[in-house]
Amino acid sequence: MLTYIVRRLLLMIPTLIGITALVFSIMAIAPGGIGAALRAAEGNMRPEQRREIEEYLKKQYGLDKPAYEQYLRWLNNVSPIGLKSPDIGWPHRWRFGVKTSELGQSWIRRQPVMDIFATALPITLLLNAVTIPIIYAIAVTAGIYAARTRGKAFDLISGTTFMALWSIPVMCTGVLMLGFLANKDYLQAFPTGGLHSTLAQAMPFLPHHTASGWEAGWLTDFIWHLVLPVACLTYGGFAFLSKLMRASVLENLSADFARTARAKGLSEKVVLFRHVLRNSLLPLITVAASILPGLIGGAVIVESIFSINGMGKTMVDAIFVKDQDVVMAETLVVGVVTLFSLLLADVCYAIADPRVSYD
Repeated sequence: MLTYIVRRLLLMIPTLIGITALVFSIMAIAPGGIGAALRAAEGNMRPEQRREIEEYLKKQYGLDKPAYEQYLRWLNNVSPIGLKSPDIGWPHRWRFGVKTSELGQSWIRRQPVMDIFATALPITLLLNAVTIPIIYAIAVTAGIYAARTRGKAFDLISGTTFMALWSIPVMCTGVLMLGFLANKDYLQAFPTGGLHSTLAQAMPFLPHHTASGWEAGWLTDFIWHLVLPVACLTYGGFAFLSKLMRASVLENLSADFARTARAKGLSEKVVLFRHVLRNSLLPLITVAASILPGLIGGAVIVESIFSINGMGKTMVDAIFVKDQDVVMAETLVVGVVTLFSLLLADVCYAIADPRVSYD
C-alpha cells in the first residue's frame, strides 16, 4: 500500500503540470492574452503605477518571450523546487534548489494571492465540512431503509422525491430559495446572503436571555446564514447517493454470503448491519472521489448566488476580469484537491474491502 501511495503521489506531478498548462494556454490565447485586464486598467492609473505593473508582468510572465517560456516562468514561481534566479534565460545565473513558492499577486484586488486564499479557502472548506456528513448521513440512512422496505410507501415516495431533487439545477434552487424564503415580500425566514449579519461582531458567541427576551448570538446567526447555502449543496448529493446505496444493499442482500449468514441462524438485522452494510458502502466510496471536487464546483454557483466570498466566487470574479495569477493558483489548488480525493478513495476502498490490494 505504501508503495502504491508513493507512486500515485509522484504521478500527481505530471498530471498537475498538464492541468495547469491547459488552463494557461486557454488564458494565453484568449483576447488580450496574459495580463489583458491589467493593461485595460492602465488608463486609470498614474504613471508610476503603470510602470510597476509593466515590470511585474515582465518579471512574472516574460511577455516578450514565447508562450511556453511564460508558462515555465509561472511553473518555476509556484514550485517549491526550482530555479532561484528570476532570469530563466541566463544559464550562468541558475541556482537550482528548494525555494519559496510564489503564487503571484492579484492586481485587481491589490493583494497577494496567498492572502486572498487565506480568507476564501477556509470558507469553502467549512461549507464542504458541513455538507459532506449531511449528504452521507441522509444517503446511507435513506438507502438502507428504502432497501428494507422495497416496494412499500417509503421506498416509492423517497425514490420519486430523490429523483425530482436530483433533476433540479442548483442555480434554479438557489434563486427560488432567495426569491421565496429570503424575500421580504414572502417569508423572509432566512438572510439573503453572506455568513453573518451586519451587527454580528457585537453579538455574544452563544444565545442569551436579556430583559427584552432571547437574543441570537454569533453562533446562531452564523448557522442561520448557512442553512440555504448548505441546502443547495446537499440535496443533489444525497438524492443520487441514496439511490446508489439502495441498489447496492438490495444486490448484497441477495448475494451468497447473505444467504449463508441467514442459513446459520443470524437475524436479518445482524445480516444487514454486520455483513451487507460494509460491502454496500463500496460504491459510495468509489463515488466519494468525485464528491469533494463536485462540491467545490457547486460552490462556484452557490457562493455567487448567496454572496459568500469563498473559493468559488473568487474564481468567478477572477475569470471575468482575467486576473491571471488568481485563476492559475485556484486551478492548481482544485487540481491538488481532486487528485488527493481520488487517492483517498482508493485507500478507503482497500480498507473497506480486505480483498483489494494495491501491492
